[in-house]
Amino acid sequence: MTTGEETESTTAPADKAAGPARRSARRAMAGRLSWGLADQAASSMTNFAVGIYVARSLGLAAFGVFSLAWVTYGVVLGISRGLTTDPLMVRFSGVPEAPWRGAVGRASGTALGVGGVVGAFCLALGFALDGPMGTAFVCLGVVLPGLLLQDAWRFSFFAAGAGRKAFVNDLVMGVALVPAMVVAARAGTVAAFLLAWGASAAVAAGYGCVQSGVPPRPSGARVWLREQRDLGFRYLVENAGISGAGQLRAYGLGAIVGVSAVGVVRGAELLLGPFLAVLMGLSLVTVAEAARVLRQAPHRLGLFCLLLGGGQAAAALLWGAALLLVPDRLGELVLGGVWHAASQLIVPATLSVAGASLGTGAAAGLRALAAARRSLRCQLFASTLYVGGGLGGAVAAGTVGSAWGVAAATLSGSAVWWLQLRSALREHHLSIPEVRTS
Repeated sequence: MTTGEETESTTAPADKAAGPARRSARRAMAGRLSWGLADQAASSMTNFAVGIYVARSLGLAAFGVFSLAWVTYGVVLGISRGLTTDPLMVRFSGVPEAPWRGAVGRASGTALGVGGVVGAFCLALGFALDGPMGTAFVCLGVVLPGLLLQDAWRFSFFAAGAGRKAFVNDLVMGVALVPAMVVAARAGTVAAFLLAWGASAAVAAGYGCVQSGVPPRPSGARVWLREQRDLGFRYLVENAGISGAGQLRAYGLGAIVGVSAVGVVRGAELLLGPFLAVLMGLSLVTVAEAARVLRQAPHRLGLFCLLLGGGQAAAALLWGAALLLVPDRLGELVLGGVWHAASQLIVPATLSVAGASLGTGAAAGLRALAAARRSLRCQLFASTLYVGGGLGGAVAAGTVGSAWGVAAATLSGSAVWWLQLRSALREHHLSIPEVRTS
C-alpha cells in the first residue's frame, strides 16, 4: 500500500521538473511569436513603402488602378496559400526535417505552378483590356510566380520553427526593393511600380531556395494536391472567400462610387498598416502554435485562442484611437492628397480590423483542429456579409457608408467564428475518450 510520504516523494520531483519544462515551452513560444512579428514587420514595411510611394507619386486615380491590381494579387495569394502553405502549417509544423523537406519541395513547387497558371491568365486578360488597367494586369501576370514562391518560403520556415530565416528573406526583399523603386519612380507609371515590387520578390524567392536547401518541385504538385485534398481545397475556397470578397467590394465600390474611392479605402488601410503588420505577423505562427497547444494541452486551446483574439482586438482599438490624434499636416505628409478622404474612414476601418482580429483567434483554433468544414462555413458566411455590407453601404452613403457596412459585417462574422470554435472544441473533447479506448 502506498503511503502519503511515498506519494509526496514521487510527485514532488515530477512537479519540480514540470515547472522548468513549462517555462521553457513558454519561452520557445514567445521566441517563435517574436520572429513572426519581426518577419511581418519587415514584410509590411515593404508593402507600406510601396503603397505610400505610389500614392504620393501617381495621384488618386492611378493609385486606384494600382490598388485594384493589389487586390487581385490578394485573391491569387489566398488560392496559393489554401492549396500549399495552409495544409503545410497544419500537418508539417514541428515535424522531423526529412518529412518537412519533402513536403516543402512539393508545396513550394505547387505555389510556383499556381503563379504560372494564374499569371498566364492575367497576361491574356491584360492584353484583352485597354488602357492602364490592361497594362497593370499584364505586369501582374509577369510577377506572380516570384511573389507566390517568396510567400511560400516564409510559411515553410515558420512550419519548421525557423522564423529567423523568414525574417531574413523579407529583409532581402526590402533591400532589393530600394533600387527597383528608384528606377520605377523615374518611369512614373503603375506598370513600373508593379514590376519593381515583383522583381524584388523574385530576388527573395531565389534566396529562399538557398536558405532552405530545398528546390521547388512543380512536378510534385499533383502528388501534393492529392495528399492534401481533404484540407487544401476547403482552404482554397475559404481563402478565396476572404480575398474574393475584398476584390468584389473593391470592383463594386469602383463601379458605384468611382475608381478614386478604391484608392481612398486603400489609403485608410495604409494608415492601419503598422497594426496590420502585427496582426499578419501573428497569423504566420498562430496556427502552428495552436496545433502545438492542441497536442500538448488540448484543454487550453480555447483559452489560447481567446487571449490571442482578444489581445489583438484591444490593440487594434488602441491604434485606431491614436490615429484620430494625428494632425492633418502629418497625415498629408504621409499620404498626400489621399489623406483628407482616407482620414474619414479611420473609425469604421478600426472597428473592422478589431472584429477581424477577434475572429482570427477562433480561426486559428479551427485550423489547429483541422475542422475545415466548419472554418469554410464560417468564411463563406463572413464573406457574404462583407460584400453585402460593403456594397450596400456604398449604395446608401458612398465610400464612408461602405466602410461602416464592412465594419458591421466583420463584427458579425467574428461572432460566427467563435460559435463554431466552441462547437468544434466540444466535439474534440467528447472524442478523446473514444480514441483512448479503441
